[in-house]
Amino acid sequence: MNYQVDEKGFYGEFGGAFIPEMLYPNIEELRLNYLKITAEPSFKKEFMELLVDYVGRPTPLYFAKRLSEKYNTKIYLKREDLCHTGAHKINNTIGQILIAKRLGKTRIIAETGAGQHGVATATVCALMGLECVIYMGEVDIKRQAPNVARMKMLGTEVRPATSGSKTLNDATNEAIRDWINNPENTYYIIGSVVGPHPYPDMVARFQAVISEEIKAQLEEKERTEFPNYVIACVGGGSNAAGAFYHFLDDENVKLIAVEAAGKGVDSGESAATSILGKIGIIHGSKTLLMQSNDGQITEPYSISAGLDYPGVGPLHSHLHQTKRAEFIAITDDEAMQSGWEVSQTEGIIPAIETAHAFSVLDKKQFKPSDIVVINLSGRGDKDLTTYIDYFKL
Repeated sequence: MNYQVDEKGFYGEFGGAFIPEMLYPNIEELRLNYLKITAEPSFKKEFMELLVDYVGRPTPLYFAKRLSEKYNTKIYLKREDLCHTGAHKINNTIGQILIAKRLGKTRIIAETGAGQHGVATATVCALMGLECVIYMGEVDIKRQAPNVARMKMLGTEVRPATSGSKTLNDATNEAIRDWINNPENTYYIIGSVVGPHPYPDMVARFQAVISEEIKAQLEEKERTEFPNYVIACVGGGSNAAGAFYHFLDDENVKLIAVEAAGKGVDSGESAATSILGKIGIIHGSKTLLMQSNDGQITEPYSISAGLDYPGVGPLHSHLHQTKRAEFIAITDDEAMQSGWEVSQTEGIIPAIETAHAFSVLDKKQFKPSDIVVINLSGRGDKDLTTYIDYFKL
């Protein structure tokens, strides 16, 4: 079974580039150049230097002693929350901004839900001196106010998306409209393994540094490069793609992708695409998508602003269909309780997205000898208001 993208941009039957004609030159320019650019020694050198000196990589692989004792297994946390800007998103924006500059683009646009990708994009635009416009749903702007302030502080214009559910899906629609209207000078930094080819592959490659480091760090700590389980939350799926990437071909490493069940899979307020989704096309790619019988996108819901996307990246759709990854849906309440537990057990307040991944510890039985790696994709500073409201702190 092949888990890499093919030359047409497909993972099995998922992927491709279903785009308006006006965007074809942009996508084609990127498709023809991204592998060539990223293979250049000068690109590799600049990318790695920035990951080390600016982002703070490698991030630690931390043995969670108290969690391990509680669940009677060996739990390691890949500390992406310690990256500059507070999440894994910066790995990808560093890579894409370097590509944009080499393509001669002078203006950057992006979409954001939880705000972490927006902050990471604003950060690299400030670093490189490029104009930046971030689209964000009106609802998300309210619930992620600290990240909105950070983006503005970094010199970025934040434009609200006021249609639909006023969340991530709508912000993405607005960003694509902008790109259609400004094709010449504008580069769109997509934040997840979604969108038309080559974005899913390109983002996965930039995030693959996560699993590359996990292998080296486990070799040092456990004398093996391969864990028994890798667990990561999935909205579009960039942190999961990065954590899974170097283990895709080793069936002994079990992959667990954790989605947001919201108020319950059958509640009508959920974002569990693997259960509720059918094959469709969203934002330029063929993938699993929450939709009505006549093909209209169903509004997703999650307490986490980064997981309420109505689809999932084509790589993850392929992993689900082939059963290479196990998909588990976690409710708001389960995720919030896990966030509380990790905070009080390990002294780490996780992003609510990541809190969903920790809930798997209550769902699965692990052996004492199992090595379980959870990708701690972001820190909870941005979610403190939600935690405060939920727990009445």
